[in-house]
Parts: sequence; C-alpha cells; structure tokens
Amino acid sequence: MKIDILTLFPEMFSGVLESSIIKRAIEANLVSINIHDYREFSLDKNKKVDDYSYGGGAGMVIRVQPIVDCLKSIKGIETAKKIVTTPKGIKYNQLKAKSLANEKHIVVVCGHYEGIDERIINYVDEEISIGDYILTGGEIAALAIIDSVVRLIPGSLGNNQSNKDESFEEILEYPQYTRPDNFEDLLVPDVLLSGNHELIRKYRRFESLKITFVRRPDLLENLNLNEEDKQMLEKIKNIKK
Repeated sequence: MKIDILTLFPEMFSGVLESSIIKRAIEANLVSINIHDYREFSLDKNKKVDDYSYGGGAGMVIRVQPIVDCLKSIKGIETAKKIVTTPKGIKYNQLKAKSLANEKHIVVVCGHYEGIDERIINYVDEEISIGDYILTGGEIAALAIIDSVVRLIPGSLGNNQSNKDESFEEILEYPQYTRPDNFEDLLVPDVLLSGNHELIRKYRRFESLKITFVRRPDLLENLNLNEEDKQMLEKIKNIKK
C-alpha cells in the first residue's frame, strides 16, 4: 500500500511513523508513506496558503490552489483514494478503516484554520471526521486514520489473530488480564485460570456483550446474534434492572 499525506506541518508525523507497528510495516515493505508540505506549492512569494473568507467571518481559510497543485504532483493520483480530514466529514469507524485497508493508494489531506476552500471537494473522494470535537489541525486525525489502516494490512501485526479479536470488529472487547494473578488483592477471574477453553470462550463473550450493552448499545443494533448471544444478553439485561 502507498499512503501520501498533504500537510502544513510535516514534523508532526516523524515520531509516529518511526515507531511501533507503522515502522515495522514500512521496514517490511508492506506500506510506503510519503509526507508532502503543500505550502511548497503556494504561488505566493511568502508561501502563504490561507486567506480571508469571502462573505466575512472569523479565521482564515486554506486556499485550494496549493493543495490541488500538490495533489497533481503525486504519481498515480488519478486512481488513488483521496480523502480530506474535516469535522463536517462522515464519522470514521472500523468499517471505514477496513474499506481503506483494501485500497492500494490512499491520499490524506490535512485541513487547518477555519477549513479549506469548499472547492476542494471537486478533487477528493471523501471527507472524513474522526469524532465530534474540534482539533487544531487535521494531522492528528490523519495519524489516527493511518494507524488504524496500517494495522489491518496482512503481516503488519505479529499475530494476525490480534485483528480478529479487537474492539469494534463487532462489539467491544472483553477484559484482559496478565500476571500476577493477585495484585494487591485484586484477582484475575478464576475462569481464566481454569484451562477450560470453552468456559473461557463463554466468559469472554458474555463480558464483551455486557460491556457493549452498557457503554455502546448502538453496536448491538445491527449485530447478528446467535441463540447463545441472545440468552447472554437477556441475562445481562436482568442484571442491570
């Protein structure tokens, strides 16, 4: 996979891209990530990329020209999946991460200030928001998207089972424990020490359903529940009454 990022602050990406799973994926040639400073494409003698908003209003708006010229400089841009990070975009989730992970080439444009000239939508495929809050710029949003996508590339994780068991694949993940089994009288549940894999499976499924029911009931709305799930969920509902 190839990922290109358009930003005004390239330095914000260095630490993350040189660490952990992303670094290993790059070193294994599973993904290549290129950072582009679209300020370099400004036609202004001072490399200015923003201006006042037509119609008035507070704040500055990013001009469309530097971004478009930067996009056009990227090899293969015509067939790439092009997205821009913005609070008004569709909300990002694991389903979207999976969709992007199937792309061969992704381009992420990081917005700033009061936003980008609306005409940018004529040059990208999608606007994406990572949540209902405002960030100073789109770099953090871009990093969240990149991290969530790269970890879905086959081979990027040491254990491919890790992707299958994570939260938001369908429901929230069950509680995890490790040694010691007794820490300041806080004990690991006995079932996890039993060695009985079927009991452990049922325990984890029950806990996942319980946490999801309490914290994110919306995830259960479209979940295809089997008979065991339904019985567990009824028990959970009775506990909460």
